[in-house]
Amino acid sequence: MASSATDNCLKPKFSVSTSSLDLGSISSSIPFKKPSRKINISCSLQTPSILHLPKQSPTYPPSPTPASSLTTKHPKNTSSTEKTQSQQWNPFQRAAAMALDVVENALVSHELQHPLSKTADPKVQISGNFAPVPEQPVKHRLPVTGTIPECIQGVYIRNGANPLHEPVAGHHFFDGDGMVHAVQFKNGTASYACRFTETNRLVQERALGRPVFPKAIGELHGHSGIARLLLFYARGLFGLVDPCHGTGVANAGLVYFNGHLLAMSEDDLPYHVRITPSGDLKTVGRYDFDGQLKSTMIAHPKVDPETGEFFALSYDVIQKPYLKYFRFSTDSKKSPDVEIPVDGPTMMHDFAITENFVVIPDQQVVFKLPEMIRGGSPVVYDKNKMSRFGILDKNATDASGIRWVEVPDCFCFHLWNAWEEPETDEVVVIGSCMTPPDSIFNECDESLKSVMTEIRLNLQTGKSTRRPIISESEQVNLEAGMVNRNLLGRKTRFAYLALAEPWPKVSGFAKVDISTGEVKKYIYGDQRYGGEPLFFPRNPNSENEDDGYILAFVHDEKTWKSELQIVNAMNLHLEATVKLPSRVPYGFHGTFISSKDLEKQILSFNGAANPEVNSGNIPLAVEIV
Repeated sequence: MASSATDNCLKPKFSVSTSSLDLGSISSSIPFKKPSRKINISCSLQTPSILHLPKQSPTYPPSPTPASSLTTKHPKNTSSTEKTQSQQWNPFQRAAAMALDVVENALVSHELQHPLSKTADPKVQISGNFAPVPEQPVKHRLPVTGTIPECIQGVYIRNGANPLHEPVAGHHFFDGDGMVHAVQFKNGTASYACRFTETNRLVQERALGRPVFPKAIGELHGHSGIARLLLFYARGLFGLVDPCHGTGVANAGLVYFNGHLLAMSEDDLPYHVRITPSGDLKTVGRYDFDGQLKSTMIAHPKVDPETGEFFALSYDVIQKPYLKYFRFSTDSKKSPDVEIPVDGPTMMHDFAITENFVVIPDQQVVFKLPEMIRGGSPVVYDKNKMSRFGILDKNATDASGIRWVEVPDCFCFHLWNAWEEPETDEVVVIGSCMTPPDSIFNECDESLKSVMTEIRLNLQTGKSTRRPIISESEQVNLEAGMVNRNLLGRKTRFAYLALAEPWPKVSGFAKVDISTGEVKKYIYGDQRYGGEPLFFPRNPNSENEDDGYILAFVHDEKTWKSELQIVNAMNLHLEATVKLPSRVPYGFHGTFISSKDLEKQILSFNGAANPEVNSGNIPLAVEIV
């Protein structure tokens, strides 16, 4: 039943125009052009937003936005950008807006007097093919070289960061608005579309014609970061922005579960996105599992391939409980939250499942908000903390049975798989260990390394061992990828991971034999780079684990053209190439929805024709990829 936000939430005093939103139009608001010089980017991942608001209402269908609110260029004078919106404000609000704009202009002028770090400099972070693109409506019957395998029927979708507006100050690649790219396959033909996920944040900033929500990584540093938070809270207090229905960007993960495609980032609830029969994308709205989800959710939930259950974590950087675990049954019934005992707020971007357990990493990259007062970043590496992994029964109703195993000096941003080996009473975890651990967020001189690693957690002795899977002579940076998802949580032989070299670009992908360490590489070619490889199984019942295809977006930096490549996973031979009508920026994570599952999509909240705003209070944590 629809309900207003709670009294503890900052309530807006205006509403966006109620004219209908045409998701079929192409946004021309991307002000970025092809750069004239190359810039190396020093990082490539994601972190929650430190916008911890008192209460939030859980679901919020996209607010209608008039086409006239779209801008083609970021205005230099911020006070002039709110003309359209200010017409809906009362005199007191207009005066408050002008005063706050003056303060923001002074803050920006002060910030521009000091050089930005590479991890917050938009000239570095969103240069080249990391730069954003406008939306594209569906383009059908794209040129295909080779033959698309007959078994590939459905939609390949990939998420990424794509800022709607030009940054006014600091910006990290992970701060961008979420955009989903979709390639639909039907009987040997392919179509393409890309659309913004219509988050509460994006809808409001598009109406205002400029960015107003603080950027978790690029802007929230030091005293200026504190000032930006105060400015944002003030705008909410005066009803100039509505922070109560989410501040997230939904740019990191994608998962399909029980008729819903969910776009996610750690700073918010997921957003429900629908794929139309034509292959286009429509945002249905913020999704709280029919009022059951009361907190944010990390961008890498797990769906068990055997049971169909959905497992997830939620963390908070401000208040206890700092970490919670929960699951959903196949019919989307949520379990009670299990509060996981951790000493402080810890960055927990990913976790793993086995047949019977969830594997929870409690590592050395943590949130320390007082660091902002001292002028630094709130995301830091705590060298005095001992990294550990918690093993908890999937069906646990409390954390009393969790078993912690210490794994010294270990930081895995992503975990590729985990499984149980009962004969040795061990849980085996496969991940990529990064050093320096916080270099993806904070500038450092040391080159980042991402080493594919096997970690063994002995449940009997409480001890751990770990080893690099690939020999030192063949060591390469491996980040972003997957195993055969039909075997998630079970012992797998192969993993397919992005060759993140030269970091953070992806020059190809590697097929790694986990048992032997053998590496077979597929290279995209001279000045051609991609992203996360997706493994598509040809037949779920195949005897061969690697019987399938790799799908990956590839961009040619010489011709400035993008394509989707389909590679045979068994022999790494190129099967087909789909030429895309527009550039696809380097991005984050993707998934594949079969044609059969597309037919089962839930079209709106509760299966109704019109989305309904559900009641509930949602404490906002922070954001990461």
